[in-house]
Amino acid sequence: MNSDQVYLKPNLVIEPLFDNWYAWSHLISPATAAMNITGRHLKIMGSYIQAPAAHAAAVKNPKMLGGPFIDYDGKRVDEIEQLRNDTLKSQKDLLSFSEAVRELDLLLKTKAKGYSLEPLYKEVPEVLKGYVELIYDLNNQPSFRFFEALLYNSKFYKEKSQSILLWLTDNDERPFVLSTPRLDDKNKIHLNIPFSHHGLDELSRMRKTAGSLEEIKKTLNITSKMESVFESFFTTEVPKAYEKYTGDKVRMRYFGHACILVETKDISILLDPIISYYGYDQEVERFSDMDLPETIDYVLITHNHQDHILFETLIPLRHKIRNIVVPRSANGNLQDPSLKLMFKAIGFNNVVEIDEMDTINFSDCSITGIPFIGEHSDLNIQAKICHHVRVGNFKMLFVADSCNVESKIYERVQELVGDVDVIFLGMECDGAPLSWLYGPLLTEPLARDKDSSRRLAGSNFERGKELIEAFNPNEVYVYAMGQEPWLEFISSIKYTDESHPIVQSDLLIKNCRENNIVAERLFGEKEIMYLK
Repeated sequence: MNSDQVYLKPNLVIEPLFDNWYAWSHLISPATAAMNITGRHLKIMGSYIQAPAAHAAAVKNPKMLGGPFIDYDGKRVDEIEQLRNDTLKSQKDLLSFSEAVRELDLLLKTKAKGYSLEPLYKEVPEVLKGYVELIYDLNNQPSFRFFEALLYNSKFYKEKSQSILLWLTDNDERPFVLSTPRLDDKNKIHLNIPFSHHGLDELSRMRKTAGSLEEIKKTLNITSKMESVFESFFTTEVPKAYEKYTGDKVRMRYFGHACILVETKDISILLDPIISYYGYDQEVERFSDMDLPETIDYVLITHNHQDHILFETLIPLRHKIRNIVVPRSANGNLQDPSLKLMFKAIGFNNVVEIDEMDTINFSDCSITGIPFIGEHSDLNIQAKICHHVRVGNFKMLFVADSCNVESKIYERVQELVGDVDVIFLGMECDGAPLSWLYGPLLTEPLARDKDSSRRLAGSNFERGKELIEAFNPNEVYVYAMGQEPWLEFISSIKYTDESHPIVQSDLLIKNCRENNIVAERLFGEKEIMYLK
């Protein structure tokens, strides 16, 4: 390359990995990482080694989309076996941790009968001693909680397991992230650096600001063997500059799924960032990271699912984000790791927790946390929140995947916050069963009929209609449906016109329009202007 001052190509993927698996939030917290290694990764790799042809067939079956099948066409079995062996060797601490969790759970089930738990502390597995508190609920059911902050400062937090895979993409296709590990590729650069590494911020800045190629090589410790591929990730072509919004309205831009940017000339608020890459031919129009402002005042996270917390988007945006707002969760339950601790561990030093009915005020705006119910398979999970955003006199409600199973909750919320102008409502009302996401955290299997009854599902027509009636909006937008093609590798969703979520959301849109409410199911990109 002739010039040392270069830009990052817009279609470079910065893919975060944990032990060569696509990194999502449950692979950061030490306790959930341990359970996913044993309950997901090792099981899937073992199955592939035993029956690679079965995996190849399952991946091609649309009915098996999102299942525990490795997508390498039945090939590269030796590499998968090597990865499994490496995992067994490098993750001995977390494997022991996972086994100890199962032992502790069995101990409590067999010996905690309503009497004091104090004598049982001496029987806690050695690797867990000092990291857990034994507790009863008010019905004398025994359980335990982690001192999660201590775990992050122990040998169980595996920063060395984190790495970054860099590669150029020309389409939206990728293997499903929860079931296919990433293997070496001659056109990809694998950097053994943690997610908190400052070099990732320097690299990401180069999407819009020219930087020194030699300096970024030094910062990321690029070896001579990596050099030619690494240099192919850069260009001297100046990217199109971001046009800052300078109008007097509220501009809403839909980036796909649950990602929405709310802007005025003075502030910017970005919800659940999942941003598509730009720079290749596209069938579906979309905004990209090049359409984001130079500074994002607030990033709002609704809940701890992989289609709402995407490190692949968040880490490259880290240098732009002034505040990242997460739902408060510090109860130490295995299924509910703290998002504040997680984000701080991976390099975000500006994390703000918000609770239900808490309000953040700034400029002529406010962000209020609203109860988020359902969609978590009836598990006791607090790391979930909806957002009421006010800009001037204009009010928006982002309900994400909240399933309105008890309409009185939102009626009581309305008594406090009043009506809103616009509602954004997720209606993925089928949802996978509990075990699809939380199965590795279970210490014993759940009966199939019980598992199937406890879904990761949002509101259907009736529940959505009741929520809308509570807040009397002028406009309703169905979003967070996972339909965009750049979401498939995360959501594993492919709908038809007959799919239940499509039918239900069509009914809601029809009902809204019959009641003179503007309504639409969002897809791809959308821009709307509102008076403040």
